[in-house]
Amino acid sequence: MLTGKQKRYLKNKANELNAIFQIGKSGISESQINGIIDALGAHELIKIKVLKSCQVDIESIALQISQRSNSEIVQIIGRVIVLYKASEKGIYHI
Repeated sequence: MLTGKQKRYLKNKANELNAIFQIGKSGISESQINGIIDALGAHELIKIKVLKSCQVDIESIALQISQRSNSEIVQIIGRVIVLYKASEKGIYHI
């Protein structure tokens, strides 16, 4: 579980990032989950954009992705989800 101070630090770092995944009309797929897990392993901190055509609630998508990838939800702002998962590389020393 991330502390408030850690979340603020990660939110600040996430401002510089572009979304590397998009969730569309069909919702989240198994291949997207696998890609997100790989991306979290490589980058630790990622952004995911949920398109307006997606019928599923953004909070439930974020929770589903977080649970399946063993990551932490840093922030949901608008239609963008920010996730964090510490890796062995330790890019963000929190």
